[in-house]
Amino acid sequence: MGGRVALEVHRLAPHRVARIALLNTGYLPRPVGEPGEEEARKRRELVALATTQGMRAMLRQWLPPMIDSRRINDTILVNAIIKMMSRKTPDIFAAQVRALLARPDASETLEQIRCPALLLTGREDGWSTPEQHRAMFEKMAAAKIAGSQIVIVPDCGHMSMMEQPAEVSAALRAWLYTC
Repeated sequence: MGGRVALEVHRLAPHRVARIALLNTGYLPRPVGEPGEEEARKRRELVALATTQGMRAMLRQWLPPMIDSRRINDTILVNAIIKMMSRKTPDIFAAQVRALLARPDASETLEQIRCPALLLTGREDGWSTPEQHRAMFEKMAAAKIAGSQIVIVPDCGHMSMMEQPAEVSAALRAWLYTC
């Protein structure tokens, strides 16, 4: 959700944003009609699971589509994500779900970005796909600004900073030093 927060900061105070990095994020609101209702139903089921059986039970269902499917048996990665997410309460998770379900359309914000931008996602990210990031980049005024770029990290899903920390850090460093 950090990318959504960054877009909202830019919307509210664009003059205060010198650079913007959007990692594994989206810009569209929840779809209308059946697709949006299905998303809400699935997210509410996860909240109910977290509330009734705990965060670890919810994570067993939530985690597999969040990472590159070839890493699901990587116990070091999976345990690190579970440990991180288990520090949150079901109430915090429910608040995050409410925010995601009420997310605004950030199309206009993307079009108004006039600073160097980095868009980064995992090649295997099924939530914030490379195609979605390419569409975001094309929509951005920043795409025409020197230093703006899009990076697709191989062998990586939605949890890019945990799945491929060296590659993501290298991309961030390279981008920061070129702007």
